[in-house]
Amino acid sequence: MLLSIIILVSPIGTEVLHDAFFCGEQLSRSIAQPVAFIGFAILTSICVIEWLVRSIISKRRARGATV
Repeated sequence: MLLSIIILVSPIGTEVLHDAFFCGEQLSRSIAQPVAFIGFAILTSICVIEWLVRSIISKRRARGATV
């Protein structure tokens, strides 16, 4: 999750966000919006997968090792 925050506040991430939503040119917005939405989807899926893995690991540790 920390990686997604770092990506969003990096100069490249802020430039993509600016071009996608705040740029005055329609062509630039049309090109950058799909890139921004795909990036959001990828970062969100990474965060969800990380949360699921952490919850599975914590449940296994609470249950104990049954090998």
